[in-house]
Amino acid sequence: MPMPVFRRQPAPAAAATWFAGPAGQMVIASEAELLRAAARERPGQPGLWLQPGVIDLGDSDCLELPGLRLHAAGNGFSGDIRCGAVLPLASESCGIVVVQHLADISADPAVLLAECARVLVPGGGLWLLALNPLAPYRLRWRGQGPRAAEPFTWRRRLRAAGLSPDPVSQGIGPIWAMSINDHLQDGAGLRAAFLLRAEKRRIPLTPMRATRRLRLQPGLPAA
Repeated sequence: MPMPVFRRQPAPAAAATWFAGPAGQMVIASEAELLRAAARERPGQPGLWLQPGVIDLGDSDCLELPGLRLHAAGNGFSGDIRCGAVLPLASESCGIVVVQHLADISADPAVLLAECARVLVPGGGLWLLALNPLAPYRLRWRGQGPRAAEPFTWRRRLRAAGLSPDPVSQGIGPIWAMSINDHLQDGAGLRAAFLLRAEKRRIPLTPMRATRRLRLQPGLPAA
């Protein structure tokens, strides 16, 4: 019997290099207008922008999302600050969190999403940009590290983190040609990536009212 072959999974740092390459840059550049929309989503509230690595965004590099812009570095993050996997942010301190393909290279997406949910304020939004495993463009990242999952899988992960995802994702990016395509469509379809929004909802605890006793009007028979 032949010995089983164990393939070593690419490290997150190696996977992040794909997004810095020509094929990955077409996906990133296609999402520039979405990032501008995210920056306008919660005016006056700080935000958090997570990326897979140090990426040259070209014209979109001037985007300003109030708050922190971080990228994967080892077992934690670097960028505006350097920290471990636990974000140095107070719970419920961010109005919006943008996860731009960092989840595609994360060793534990559940932990990442749980941390993002922790820092969101009630009513805050998470914008998840992820690669589409059904896109022909997947042949350009196959074997190079990114691990794509369908919107259904991400909805399940978002719910497990305590978030309420939208029922429909929006496809974006090229289909096969290495070109910028920032037109949004309903559903991921065959586009290279998709946007899935989720909201942090919290039902406030409402004290139960005491049951009112039935009062009988004086002078009326009880039965």
